[in-house]
Amino acid sequence: MNGKAVGIILVVSALLTGAAVYYFQVYAYYDAVPATAPGAEIRLTSVATGQPEQIMTAGFQGIDANSSPLRYRACFTTPIGLAMATESFEVYEQPTPLIGPSWFDCFDAGQITTDLEAGRAVAFLSVSNISPEVDRVVALYPDGRAYAWHQLNANAEK
Repeated sequence: MNGKAVGIILVVSALLTGAAVYYFQVYAYYDAVPATAPGAEIRLTSVATGQPEQIMTAGFQGIDANSSPLRYRACFTTPIGLAMATESFEVYEQPTPLIGPSWFDCFDAGQITTDLEAGRAVAFLSVSNISPEVDRVVALYPDGRAYAWHQLNANAEK
């Protein structure tokens, strides 16, 4: 076997491995989350009771993966206004929307982050420790749009 054949085998192997890694990172582990699935309901933590309370939603689109608790993303609308929400539910102090796969195009982490920083949206604690050291966070907009994701909480950073 000459060097050219070995080189071709190495290049083809590297390309196939790279394609497989890309596929597994972006597509393989994600599953759609139906709005009726157990645990898919959207809840916000009440200021009065400290307990998550289910809120009304419509147009729910969600994805999740069992390979990591941080892969959850959801887009939906809600009739809850920001004024009522800020009085009734716990505001999340350091929201950090995590970038999702490009094919889940209803969730734009960059735009959500910009809107949260500019005050065009407000983040609320949905469920604390939904997985160990992971919180579910929900961002609400004045027009009823809302987005949910999982992020590491303060306990994870210790």
